[in-house]
Amino acid sequence: MATESGSVDRDRQAKTLRRGLLAPLTGLGQIMFQNSALTGTFFLTGIAVVSPLMAGGAALGAIVGTLTAYLLRYDTGEICDGIYGFNAALVGIALFSYRQPQILTFVLAIAAPAVSAMLTRAMRQRIPFPTYTTPFIITTWLALFVAQELQIPVVVHPPQTQPQTLDLASAVVNGISEVMFQANVLTGALFVVGILLSSWKAALWAVVGSWLGLLIGLSHQAPELNLSLGIYGYNASLAAMALPLYRRSFLLPVMGAVVSVPITEKFPLLGLETLTAPFVLASWIVIVLDKIDTKLYGREPKAAE
Repeated sequence: MATESGSVDRDRQAKTLRRGLLAPLTGLGQIMFQNSALTGTFFLTGIAVVSPLMAGGAALGAIVGTLTAYLLRYDTGEICDGIYGFNAALVGIALFSYRQPQILTFVLAIAAPAVSAMLTRAMRQRIPFPTYTTPFIITTWLALFVAQELQIPVVVHPPQTQPQTLDLASAVVNGISEVMFQANVLTGALFVVGILLSSWKAALWAVVGSWLGLLIGLSHQAPELNLSLGIYGYNASLAAMALPLYRRSFLLPVMGAVVSVPITEKFPLLGLETLTAPFVLASWIVIVLDKIDTKLYGREPKAAE
């Protein structure tokens, strides 16, 4: 019995060690709500197709966020599930999307993901809603402000050409790839495959959300270039994926995707980078409305009198 118990303990320790080593990749998978290192590998590959530098930022951020959580002795299960890696990974991608690679940029790409991991912990303990990517948003705004004060040069992206005709299928896939600052069909396809390997329902909602965002953008007569790049799809896609995890429902993810679009349109008026703020705000609005509905009418239908 003692030998058998010792074998079980060793197997458990080996499994925990393996999950710990894969935690940064799992964190990448959690960007789109998948507790899967394989999904994270597809995401990292998809980013590298467009920008090896941003892929490096993603990996660096995920590793720093995970190590920060280990050093501060956060819950091991949450660390292995990638909870402290995904916001940090997004921060790493964002910094190299907006600022040129210099020594100070790399310093920020180490410091900011560590801050995002600590902010993730603090918000999870104090906010009664899912925190989603809020730590990434706040940390990135602060990091970009610091980068501006340090006079780190901005990245000058080549001008995008106006499409002659809008390819709806490509625009939907680009909406999914834009979650991680990419507008590339191959990248989006790799993202969808990575999600599909973890959850076909999540992959379906990713596509449906991006498609809804595109349709609403079309109805608002949005610029075709923005539609083609997936600007109206990525927040809608995230909202559609996130809300079924809050409560199993068909209506809530559709509502979240729809609500995210006007927020996406108006958010730049605040003078801040939009990032994934419309997704978070739209999801919180839907959750609040759902809680109010439950409070007023309950969840179970009353029997006929």
